[in-house]
Amino acid sequence: MPRPNHPRRIVNLVERGSAFAAFWQERHLCTLSTARPGGPPHAVPVGATLDLETGVARVITSGTSAKARLIAASGGALVALCQVDGRRWSTLEGRAVVRTSPEEVADAERRYTARYKPPRANPARVVIEIQVTRVLGNV
Repeated sequence: MPRPNHPRRIVNLVERGSAFAAFWQERHLCTLSTARPGGPPHAVPVGATLDLETGVARVITSGTSAKARLIAASGGALVALCQVDGRRWSTLEGRAVVRTSPEEVADAERRYTARYKPPRANPARVVIEIQVTRVLGNV
């Protein structure tokens, strides 16, 4: 049985329904919260995409960003990705890893473009990939 602070189960996001799916396709910014060693959480605004079928959320960022460095140093950090629109909100919790392969970065850029707009060029871009293990919210 998983320990409460180390979730391992993957949730079925498709079963959450069409309102949930639509909310995560609408153009909203999110906040990504990561843990600093021995310090307060590191929370930053991000654009994110969600693949309902695989239960994976993705955030593109520079490999030199604090969020990417914190996750990479942890080897699989527990994170929270939150999206709010008025009274509607959803938080995705899960384990995050940093992906660096050109194929993974290109895939994440395509997903980001579909939800937001084409991202600016960034040769140091990486992908923070979050395997969702828990969902909170009212959508």
